[in-house]
Amino acid sequence: MSTFPTSDSSTPIVVVEADPSVRSRLSMQLGERAIALESLDGVEDRFTSPFLLVLGPSCALVPGVTGAEGMLARRSDIGAILIAENLSTEVFQRAMRSGVRDVLGAPVDTGQLNEAVRRVSASLVTSSPNGSVGSVAATVPEDDTSEQGRVITVFSTKGGAGKSVLATNLGVILAQRSEGTVALVDADLQFGDIAVMLKLAPQHTIVDAVGSFDRLDVGFLESLLATHQPSGLKVLPAPLEPAFADQIGAEQMNAIIRLLRTFCTYVVVDTPAYFNDVVLGLIEESDDVLLVAGMDIPNIKNVKIGLQTLRLLNTPMNKIHLILNRANSKVKLEVSEVERTLQVKADALIPSDIVVPQSVNKGTPVVIDAPRSSIAKSLEQLADRFAPRVDAKAKKKR
Repeated sequence: MSTFPTSDSSTPIVVVEADPSVRSRLSMQLGERAIALESLDGVEDRFTSPFLLVLGPSCALVPGVTGAEGMLARRSDIGAILIAENLSTEVFQRAMRSGVRDVLGAPVDTGQLNEAVRRVSASLVTSSPNGSVGSVAATVPEDDTSEQGRVITVFSTKGGAGKSVLATNLGVILAQRSEGTVALVDADLQFGDIAVMLKLAPQHTIVDAVGSFDRLDVGFLESLLATHQPSGLKVLPAPLEPAFADQIGAEQMNAIIRLLRTFCTYVVVDTPAYFNDVVLGLIEESDDVLLVAGMDIPNIKNVKIGLQTLRLLNTPMNKIHLILNRANSKVKLEVSEVERTLQVKADALIPSDIVVPQSVNKGTPVVIDAPRSSIAKSLEQLADRFAPRVDAKAKKKR
């Protein structure tokens, strides 16, 4: 048995494609790390260290979408990317559920392919192939007699759009306005920043909830939530290490969100800036999805692709709300142009303001750090969609 040497900076990339010309083109796009193979035969035995698997268009035609389902279920140290000629709803859903971490349309752009490789490579678990956590059969009990809380997921198709800042500040505002409990869940399982943005040193993370899934109930879940003292917001932080991300699947995440619904008035969820099985499950579970876009061409392009994907998945468009961040930036791109390109009307315009990075560096949400700023006022207006403002005397006492 031969193995391919690997390091954090040079994870091998195995390209599997039956068509020789397509296989050759993909290999050239990926550079010297790429190892081109005609089929999946013997791949799992040959590569015992973490590696990336790029599945060409021919793999999308086999039963089960890729033919790699069993391998991906056994090996948490393999990151798979599928390239498909036809990005149908069925192909996309089945690929994600089979363990594929990203799906790209063919022919794929070199920059887009290498960005996907970089992102998936960063998510690889470096533990032993058999070290992944198995599926959890336990079910989380729900209180069907209580009124269910509202779930608001904040999502973006490109990093740096301001998604986490928006989720954090929205959570704080809702906590200040609500008589009930408001929870903020950091579902960016690899690189979540919510705890840092709120200057929290949490004793527990979402990993603790999944690790005790068989006995998870309202009381236990409440005990895992950290409290942001200035606002009363309850926080379920992301794992402390990226490697723990693979321990949390869509089933567990949705069960946690459903349990939070039973005792929280609002549940705000921050997500990573790409589609995966967890994100798809959260979008389906949510009452509202805030799709955040920055005012630059790459951002708008990715958001357009994201909207097309959501439509392919039959996501109700009435729960998707477009949020344009840094909408007043002088970048020679008008809001009307963006709306026309995306064929969606923006539900909120968030201005650019120097107080945002200042507040992030302080670990204090901008709505607390600079409540009279233009961005704080726009965030308050966004929160009006979900929770009307109340007189200060009527706010819950802490």
